[in-house]
Amino acid sequence: MQEVTPEMVRAWKITFDQYRPRMRPNKKTGSELIAFVKQKYPLTELTDDAIRQVIVDNLTLNECHAKKLPAGKTPVVKGFCIEDTGAGKTLYEKQDDIFKGNKIIVGFELETAFFMVEGSSLLWDELFAFRGLDDDDLTNCYLVAEYISCLKKSGTLDRVLA
Repeated sequence: MQEVTPEMVRAWKITFDQYRPRMRPNKKTGSELIAFVKQKYPLTELTDDAIRQVIVDNLTLNECHAKKLPAGKTPVVKGFCIEDTGAGKTLYEKQDDIFKGNKIIVGFELETAFFMVEGSSLLWDELFAFRGLDDDDLTNCYLVAEYISCLKKSGTLDRVLA
């Protein structure tokens, strides 16, 4: 949610160099991501074609995500709205100012384990920490640094790297 600076890139490289040697691929599947969110938060499935297209577009129009979809495969997507009750209420209470008053939407592509979140950076961080990284992701200093940051926020860094 901000422009990248040279200082940020240097910090990512330092984090990459520090943690990458201890990391192994551990990426979960799209189905595991959906099960995780369903277990934690009250959801309403969104079946509208427009939201499904937004999820597909976020996957296919972003090269780093699109390359993970096997050739000839059609994206299989699911979208949900997090309800403002139970555990979902906490996400709404902790929304960034930029998202205040907006519904929290989460979308998944099952084949690639791609996910997108609108309305909650907290949920995005939580999902990124849970999902993990694949072999390709582990070569990207930004993704490794972001993953480490999310693990630290969730208090799971030591357990994941053990």
